[in-house]
Amino acid sequence: MEISRRDAFGLALAGTAALATEPAAAAPPGSGALPAAAWRRGFDNQRVPDLGDGRFLNPLLSGDHPDPAILKDGADYYMTFSSFDSYPGLTLWHSRDLVNWQPRKAALTKNIGSVWAVSLAKNDGRYFLYIPVKATPNTIFVIHADHIDGPWSDPIDLHLPAHIDPRHAVAEDGSRWLFLSGGDRIRLAPDGLSTLGAVEHVYDPWHYPAEWDVESFSPEGPKIAHHGDYWYLITAVGGTAGPPTGHMVIAARSRSLHGPWEHCPHNPIVRTTSTDERWWSRGHASLIEAPDGSWWSIYHGYENGFWTLGRQALLDPVAWTADGWFRMTGGDLSRPLAKPRGGAAVPHGQPLSDAFTRLDLGSRWNFFRPGPHETDRLRIEQGALVLRASGTAPVDSPPLLLTAGDQAYAFECDVEIAPGATAGLVLFYDDRLYAGLGFDERRFVTHQYGMERGRPSNPHGRRMRIRVTNTRHIVAIHTSHDAGRSWQRFDRGMEVSGYHHNVRGGFLMLRPGLYAAGQGQARFRDFRFRAL
Repeated sequence: MEISRRDAFGLALAGTAALATEPAAAAPPGSGALPAAAWRRGFDNQRVPDLGDGRFLNPLLSGDHPDPAILKDGADYYMTFSSFDSYPGLTLWHSRDLVNWQPRKAALTKNIGSVWAVSLAKNDGRYFLYIPVKATPNTIFVIHADHIDGPWSDPIDLHLPAHIDPRHAVAEDGSRWLFLSGGDRIRLAPDGLSTLGAVEHVYDPWHYPAEWDVESFSPEGPKIAHHGDYWYLITAVGGTAGPPTGHMVIAARSRSLHGPWEHCPHNPIVRTTSTDERWWSRGHASLIEAPDGSWWSIYHGYENGFWTLGRQALLDPVAWTADGWFRMTGGDLSRPLAKPRGGAAVPHGQPLSDAFTRLDLGSRWNFFRPGPHETDRLRIEQGALVLRASGTAPVDSPPLLLTAGDQAYAFECDVEIAPGATAGLVLFYDDRLYAGLGFDERRFVTHQYGMERGRPSNPHGRRMRIRVTNTRHIVAIHTSHDAGRSWQRFDRGMEVSGYHHNVRGGFLMLRPGLYAAGQGQARFRDFRFRAL
């Protein structure tokens, strides 16, 4: 069946930065999903939270943006997320109004392991990132910089095995601390680059009723906020994934950062109570003050029916109560909410389409679990991304990946291979679970369930254009021999709703990407992305 390029991407590709103004729509009864028209549209037709009328609609940042770590720095806000095995990692995002966010640079370029929930802090004019990693052994590193865009220092090992999710805090007496999962903490040296003494246990987290459907107790992700006369310690319990009703937010408070801590009588502050809700497994919450003095919480959650998109960043309004506690007031976050006032809006997000005029690593593209010299495989040459082949398939040839946060999208690229190479487009969860299409000089190669299978002979030779369309987990693949003027549907459809953490583990998301395996190299030109 011949399908034109215009049918696939529409006339709006050239104007990817233009925003549509469709009104928000309510969720259908009994469903956590919203129609595509509910969101305002930005670069490459991607959904954006700001509705342009003084309201916003979650997600704040779509796609996998888990364990948000946020810093208020004067009129600026900076945020980063767990980047796990993606490098360059810890991309820093910037906002001035808490709703519109723009990526800047990645702070971590050296592969030190799988990066989990970090702490972003500023002290005495210097920026710090405290980075827990799953490696051999597990530990926590710190890096620092005098400017948010770096250069960032080399990682310094704090030698904290078996501890995760650090949170930096400065007590009322000026001492510096790292709070850790499980209710522990350890003192930091005045410069923040080493620890003093031993880990101490300071807090026993509140426990939910035994009959609730959760994954595990797992008290983790401690966050610290100071408001009025109290310090507030916010913790996630119930497990990060598993049952949609498991992950939740609890709180405690103390008049001193040194304790003692009292449980909030309203715990849990946030919890998904029904699979009909739009957002599942909500947790890892931080409190932050908006430009207008109002308070908000940023945390993550899975979108109903879309485990494949990973944990997305959510913004929830906070109300302080007369008894000195706080409540989240956004409900299940399925409806538009009034934006915080004040602050200038930056352009939200970024284009995912790429003409390959420069090498955009860290903010747009990154490698999955790269070796120490992975970036040496890349160069930009005359409007092409040249990727030197390695390994045999995506299982052992780290692909170059994007974070795409829409429920449906299409991406296409011109791919040219040298003799001996195999290259193509993939939807990639990890090195054991991916799908897509590649080719060598003689045949097509399908990727499905993380396995390769030789397919019919390749009639296009060493150059073709490939398009992958993911329509709410239904995947169709097309190829073109004439630069996208006409398309032929490939005779292999796929369904990828199971490509997610509750099947495979790893806390990742299904991401579009490019790969080159075998010998020689592949040239990728004119990469185009469009949310559908």
